[in-house]
Amino acid sequence: MTDLTPRSNAASGDGAPNRTDRPTRGFSGIGDSNQLNPIFAREGEATDFPLNRLPDRESLPETAYQVVHDESMLDGNARLNLATFVGTWMDPFATKLYAESADKNMVDKDEYPQTAAIETRCWKMIATLWNAPSAEGAIGTSTIGSSEACMLGGLALKRRWQLARRAEGKSTEKPNLILSSAVQVCWEKFCNYFDVEARYVPISDEHKVLDGHDLEKYVDENTIGVVGIMGVTYTGMYEPIAQIAAALDRIQAETGLDVKIHVDGASGGMVAPFLQPELEWDFRVERVVSISTSAHKYGLVYPGLGWVVWRTVEDLPQELVFDVTYLGGHMPSFALNFSRPGAQVLLQYYLFLRLGWDGFRKVQQASQDVAVYLSGEIGKMDAFDLWNDGTDIPVFAWQLTPGHTDKWNLYHLSERLRLKGWLIPAYPMPDDISDLVVQRIVVRNGLSRNLAESLVLDIQESVAYLDALESPMPVEGQVVAFTH
Repeated sequence: MTDLTPRSNAASGDGAPNRTDRPTRGFSGIGDSNQLNPIFAREGEATDFPLNRLPDRESLPETAYQVVHDESMLDGNARLNLATFVGTWMDPFATKLYAESADKNMVDKDEYPQTAAIETRCWKMIATLWNAPSAEGAIGTSTIGSSEACMLGGLALKRRWQLARRAEGKSTEKPNLILSSAVQVCWEKFCNYFDVEARYVPISDEHKVLDGHDLEKYVDENTIGVVGIMGVTYTGMYEPIAQIAAALDRIQAETGLDVKIHVDGASGGMVAPFLQPELEWDFRVERVVSISTSAHKYGLVYPGLGWVVWRTVEDLPQELVFDVTYLGGHMPSFALNFSRPGAQVLLQYYLFLRLGWDGFRKVQQASQDVAVYLSGEIGKMDAFDLWNDGTDIPVFAWQLTPGHTDKWNLYHLSERLRLKGWLIPAYPMPDDISDLVVQRIVVRNGLSRNLAESLVLDIQESVAYLDALESPMPVEGQVVAFTH
């Protein structure tokens, strides 16, 4: 009979290790119920699941987990994804809190009254951060990302305009909204979905953002508002909100048209208060009636969460707010979505408590320091001309130096960097300068200085490889795999 008594693995006195005999009972029998079956040899792992229909039978949770886990490995490394603004890292306590609160429904305020109270605390904190005249006199809400927040801000502008026109006995047909041509696609969706004419002010080398230049050519009595962007998606640059407001002041003095501003602070709304506190872009500018931001960008929360705040309760038309009876409770609701997760709201509150104002400043400053370092190193390379340097939000873009090469373009560089794991998009700029292709880096919490130094070396190596080519890279079939 085999001795199953455990033995020490420590070396014996003569230097030879003691070895235990391999157990034979209950472990090696074919078909034995106690046999440990490697997960990759299980039915379902050893064979394929159907891709486009439900499997006929259930599977073990470990097997289903392993299949999904393995497929998700085919995605890119989120930490090396420098295309996205979306946060990809939170600390272990936030992850624990996320798991504990994943079942909370934000809309069910009767069942989860404390989560609802925390939501109110958060938007009041944000209203104060954005210098609202009074946090108690403001009104706000959480949303599913900044796209919903933008659409709610746009809807409020449209309804305010409609109410004013009706009161004057005028037509409410053909509303228009003034935007930069570099606006994020959610605003195109808003104008399309809610029947508003989008009037795009083109950007150029001279006017890289919407800055009030020629604004009078676009404003008329049907203008519901102007959107100013704090952190243009294409380049990360701030649009000068106070300068836009001054242009609208002049237009009102000449025409009597009182046009308000919504600030799309998807990125800069959670950067400017900490890195550029003296910059007047928020409710200190009187024409600004609403501001939106994305909490899952520089709000540092996992996706998807956004916030929108109105200067005063009067700036949000009450007829847009529904009193809803749901699951035994009454509640006001102003949202495009109904049931939605409450966990991210709790994560935002956690971060507000965890970091405070100074902690947020340190995090955003660290990201900006890395962005400025990267832009400086890339700007030193003969192959590139910087579009901006990352001193607004920690985002910057560059173009290929005219005449540098006829062998490759920025799409080729993007593909080359992808081989090393980096996702750095190349894409054309908006209309009027769409022949200009740029590359952009978004620096987020988690891109360390050490990683940035590795990225610089990889870019230098990739450029050297491409410059050394004896003939041009093919351009047939090149597509833009990135949209705003």
